[in-house]
Amino acid sequence: MPKFQHTTAAINHAWKTQEHFRTAGFGTKNLLNERRPAMPKLLFSKIRIYEFKELIRNKKQVKTLDVLLSRRKQKNDIRCVLVQKITLTSDADSHLQEDDILKPKLEKLLEDKRYLAAFRAFLQSEFSEENIEFWLACKEYKESTSSSMRSKKAAEIYHVFLDPMAQKEVNIDYHTREKIKRSIVNPDPCCFDEAERLVFKLMERDSCPRFLKSVAYQNVKRKAMGVGTFHQKITS
Repeated sequence: MPKFQHTTAAINHAWKTQEHFRTAGFGTKNLLNERRPAMPKLLFSKIRIYEFKELIRNKKQVKTLDVLLSRRKQKNDIRCVLVQKITLTSDADSHLQEDDILKPKLEKLLEDKRYLAAFRAFLQSEFSEENIEFWLACKEYKESTSSSMRSKKAAEIYHVFLDPMAQKEVNIDYHTREKIKRSIVNPDPCCFDEAERLVFKLMERDSCPRFLKSVAYQNVKRKAMGVGTFHQKITS
């Protein structure tokens, strides 16, 4: 059978089938509706839906307000802690400043022979007596009047305290040592000033606080004449 006859037969069969369903009361839309399940009806009216939305909105607002109040409370708590911490820190700093003011200064202590001797003995016990000996040697060097005597003392101070092979070498930096080494060829009264300042700062920062807590300092303080008056004098 030719191909066009098969096509014509298929078209006629489809047409008859469609006519059969149409006469029986079925259409294409009816077939689709028969296969599709019916949608359930809404249980809420429009008014109830609006009420439900309003309830959700109010609930969100309450939750947002609770979060905001909680955050404000946290911020206030943090501020209270910070204020308390700052207050405590400032109080501690003020106490430290008062303690520093009441502590006697090393420069004032060394002006008194009793405290000088006690401090020198204390440094000997800590194996750092070269610092106070160097400081005293520099003071004596400045009192030299003649140039010949000054040159002799400058060379002696350098070889005893500043030479890298010296037994009583003090702790100063390389540049300061080399500067003094060049200056002692023709020394002036101020050639040891920088090294003297460095050694004094070392004693003031490191040794003096321990000395003030030592038994040696307390003994000298008790034996000193007019303990209260003298202690007030050296702290001023």
